[in-house]
Amino acid sequence: MTSDQNVAVLVDCENAQPTVIDEAMRLASTLGRVTLRRGYGNHTALASKWQDALVRHGFAPCMQFQYVAGKNTADIALALDALEMLLDRRADRFVIITSDSDFVGLCRKLQERGASVHVFGEAKTPAALRHACDRFHESAPPAPPEAAPAHAAAAAAEIVKRRPRFVVEAVRLLALSSPDGRVDLGALGNHLRAAHAGFSHAAYGYKNLRTMIEAYDLLRMHQTEGGHCRVGLASGGAPQPAILRAV
Repeated sequence: MTSDQNVAVLVDCENAQPTVIDEAMRLASTLGRVTLRRGYGNHTALASKWQDALVRHGFAPCMQFQYVAGKNTADIALALDALEMLLDRRADRFVIITSDSDFVGLCRKLQERGASVHVFGEAKTPAALRHACDRFHESAPPAPPEAAPAHAAAAAAEIVKRRPRFVVEAVRLLALSSPDGRVDLGALGNHLRAAHAGFSHAAYGYKNLRTMIEAYDLLRMHQTEGGHCRVGLASGGAPQPAILRAV
């Protein structure tokens, strides 16, 4: 009876993706009672990629420091623990999540001692590891992210430009106290933000206030010799509902 078998699930976190953990645990539950769950890797693998998956399934993280570059300290720790679990009779079946052929020797040694070994790996897993276990289970590749519909992207990119009437009225009001009948562009912006909470040229579809003013038929932009921009009413112009779109 599979229910009499104790199953150990051991994860090589440096050579596997956390997206496979759910599928692997479903497999393990069909083999017997999962009594041991451990994930092996360095701090980067455990804390970044695998932390959420290990916590969700109640795994004990076994962090290994890399004393010398290029040495597989996590692999050695996993192999030693697996042999100890078998010799102590704490596990009869092993599910090893890895795509690393370095575990071929471990699989054979566990089988020689009477244990059954299931390896859960990716499509890139070498043939040597596939054939060294009792059964190899190839994980499904992660689903690619869904692309946003073309029409949705086009709608987001489309900007509706509007010309609220209150901008013309603000220029008319401020120009009354100006000798030349014009108002500084910066002063106009300050007035609009003070008089209309949350005013922003971007909300009306414009890159900046200057391009917004230039879109009005009833307003004219004038640049002084010093480079300052001043705004005034167009000559003889008056607000016309047919031209301006009121908000």
